[in-house]
Amino acid sequence: MKRLLLAFAIVLAFPTFCNAQKINWMTFQEAVKLNETAPKKIFIDVYTDWCGWCKRMDQTTFQNKEVVEYMNENYYAVKLDAEMNDTIVFAGYTFINEGGKNGRKGSHQLAIALLQGKMSFPSYVFMDEKNQLLTVAPGYMESKDFMPILKYFGTNAYKTQTFKDYIK
Repeated sequence: MKRLLLAFAIVLAFPTFCNAQKINWMTFQEAVKLNETAPKKIFIDVYTDWCGWCKRMDQTTFQNKEVVEYMNENYYAVKLDAEMNDTIVFAGYTFINEGGKNGRKGSHQLAIALLQGKMSFPSYVFMDEKNQLLTVAPGYMESKDFMPILKYFGTNAYKTQTFKDYIK
């Protein structure tokens, strides 16, 4: 009887698990294009394929229901591979990956520009509705630490107070 109840509970929970909401990730170009007609802030997750903390962020914080809902409602969310080979034209400049040295992949010029040369992964770039850089936040974060940052920029609190005052 216990096994039957457990099996029944799993069957009932399965549709909910399968339909879990996810962050609506897009390319940088898609976000910038959308900003032309429907302005929103842009959140950029700058990552690499070899970054363990980037993968952990994807598996934990970016799966958190509150993070997913807030991100989708208030931001255009972008995944930007810091070692990609795509050519991106933005703000009158053409950004490329010039290639790596010693068998390593090179860093993409857009990632270098957004991170202001501080190539640390993962890093999160926040841009306003006019595609202007607001800040860069580096490192893995649990959802409890990440949500205040999302809301600080999402609510425009950054315009009137410091982050330190905001989180009090």
